[in-house]
Amino acid sequence: MRIDKCNNTEDFRRLAKRRLPAPLFHYIDGGADDEVTLSRNTDAFNDVRLIPNGLADLNGMDCSTTVLGQKIDWPFFLSPTAMSRLFHPDGEKGAALAAAKIGTMYSLSSLSTESIETIGGLTTGPKCFQVYIHKDRSMTHDFVERCKAAKFDALCLTIDTLVAGNRERDLVTGMTVPPKLTLKSLASFAAHPSWAFKYLTSEAFQLSNVKRHMKGGGDDLTSIIQYVNSQFDPTVTWKEAEALIQQWGGPFAIKGVLSVADAIRARDVGASAVMISNHGGRQLDGSASPFDMLGGIVDAVGDDMEIILDSGIRRGTHILKAIAMGATACMMGRGYLYALAAGGEAGVNRALDCMTTEITRDMTLMGCARLSDLNRAMLQSGNPLE
Repeated sequence: MRIDKCNNTEDFRRLAKRRLPAPLFHYIDGGADDEVTLSRNTDAFNDVRLIPNGLADLNGMDCSTTVLGQKIDWPFFLSPTAMSRLFHPDGEKGAALAAAKIGTMYSLSSLSTESIETIGGLTTGPKCFQVYIHKDRSMTHDFVERCKAAKFDALCLTIDTLVAGNRERDLVTGMTVPPKLTLKSLASFAAHPSWAFKYLTSEAFQLSNVKRHMKGGGDDLTSIIQYVNSQFDPTVTWKEAEALIQQWGGPFAIKGVLSVADAIRARDVGASAVMISNHGGRQLDGSASPFDMLGGIVDAVGDDMEIILDSGIRRGTHILKAIAMGATACMMGRGYLYALAAGGEAGVNRALDCMTTEITRDMTLMGCARLSDLNRAMLQSGNPLE
């Protein structure tokens, strides 16, 4: 299969599985524990049905929205994902360029393999940086000041990763950071010589944003779990989030919110948006899906702040369901990582083109010319015969 034959997220997933060694594919694909939450994130969308309008005036189709102070041409943008250059040499650069090409936002992870400065200067497209509060507070302060200098448009603070989730697939496959030949992974790396050649002949792996603060530049880790558990501070409180918001002084989202209570707290400490997320099912297994929690959070704080939905999105109809429920925009993570692994920047371009085509077609079929035309009356849940 070639990337031009991929038409949806599942096609890119299958191609990524062919092209990546097992430890890397399952790092993208897997979730925590029994992966109940991973599955529920998408199933929640599929439990709700769409009710279209007929004979609507569709002149001037416009799928744009404004989020985190930036107008984007589509109601979704790219989630922050760690270590993208492990999956393809194009890495974060390829994803950022693809996002800018379609007129949407790219989010850079603290644990990226390209620096804040590199991505900040790469495109004129809107950019968000995702930050964790580290035990070494100087790291977090440094991130914010570097983002200001690199002219990032927004920040988001992830709050659901106080410790790393129990990602058992990584234990089974022998995933290490950076990848190393082990008894568990040897056969899989040997079976993917194209990936191995690109990895060995590309720029050496490093965690570009944290390297100045770590011995060895972050290239001496045994796993991403080791990094999270050794560097992230589980004692962080809302007061520190408030201080970070004040230091940044611009559009700021709290990522990892699942409850109405936390959404209200985020509003009260000055966040301009919440990102409803369970980290793609990679942290607390058995937690609620973001889409299941969306309506209540919109009702509680939707008049006061932006609501961004993350986790589980595989189709354009999933995005439209979230917008109809009251979300401002959505984020997509695995959907573009599979494509990056399958074909680099060209793969992400293809995946984003497929998604925007789906959204345009689905908006037409829904009888909606603008996102504001979508509303909860167009959603049906529960048993339709009751």
